[in-house]
Amino acid sequence: MSEIRIPILDLKPEIDELRPELLAAIERVLDRTDFIMGEDVGAFEKEVAEYLGVKHAIGVNSGTDALVIALRALDIGPGDEVITTPFTFFATAESISMVGAKPVFVDIDLNTLNMDVGGIEAAITGRTKAIMPVHLYGRPVDMGRVMALAEQHGLKVVEDCAQSFGARWQGQQTGTVGHMGAYSFFPSKNLGAYGDGGLIATDDDALADTARMLRVHGSRKKYHNETVGYNSRLDTMQAAILRVKLPHMDRANAHRRAVAERYNAAFADMSGLVTPEAVEGHSFHQYTLRVLDGRRDELQAALAEQGIGTMIYYPIPQDQLPIYKGQYPNYPHSEQAAQQALSLPMGHKLSEADQAEVIRAVREFFGA
Repeated sequence: MSEIRIPILDLKPEIDELRPELLAAIERVLDRTDFIMGEDVGAFEKEVAEYLGVKHAIGVNSGTDALVIALRALDIGPGDEVITTPFTFFATAESISMVGAKPVFVDIDLNTLNMDVGGIEAAITGRTKAIMPVHLYGRPVDMGRVMALAEQHGLKVVEDCAQSFGARWQGQQTGTVGHMGAYSFFPSKNLGAYGDGGLIATDDDALADTARMLRVHGSRKKYHNETVGYNSRLDTMQAAILRVKLPHMDRANAHRRAVAERYNAAFADMSGLVTPEAVEGHSFHQYTLRVLDGRRDELQAALAEQGIGTMIYYPIPQDQLPIYKGQYPNYPHSEQAAQQALSLPMGHKLSEADQAEVIRAVREFFGA
């Protein structure tokens, strides 16, 4: 195996560019020693709420906790069902199971790799309490149709925006269309911390109040615990880092879109690939191809031999994981995507020279 020269994501160039600001922010936290719920947490929540265009942004310690706390705030629990996609990371279904509810899966649309909104209504039962769309790889789900169904059936909507910070649906930030949005600041995300972190967004005052209570052991007032909550506070150091990075967000996402458009143009004449559509608002957390004719693993190996990193997001649909296997019907589109999806190097610091190397290697593999 060759040494990876072009990783799927390289965080070092961004760190190098922002190092003086990052170090200054970290030193301010060190000087204040306000490591838990410090000054930068409140400042970041205010700034990110303004960026997203919502009344409330509540920092938590991970994207998973953001989902769990959002569900809890909406009073979703044992006996309830939440409709979501089988083709995403386990945290989506896991959060539903963690509150005692049941994940109900709707197969994906192969063109978008998102949940097929047209299949949601057939999955609604008397126990359905919510819909959890996932904006996979940064591509917005058709939230107009989702919200229309939710209103028609009296359901809540929690948007899983772990991969879509900065993405927009019809000009509106993902995570701000539904009743609550949940974001991840895992280091590889478009807006990534240098450790774990997450966020809940909502315009609902009561839901925001409940979420804030749940993130600090179920207490609005210290030592007056009202319910079983979580130790899930956004770390002050991570908030300080995120404050440095947030103003660069739109420029970073614009670069990602440019990378995606160059890939699409380079692969337009190749019949062995299906490229992702660069729809309006797509933030391209990942650039994910579908490799046809059973050649995905072969392509991945060939690129690795040339020092090019790739990833398979996701090799096993959620319904096929050991925890759920045998409990659900087949979702053929999801299973097909799991056999075909391959993510190429992407990032707002990916150079045109490195991208040209990736394009050359892919085209060479297919004899193009």
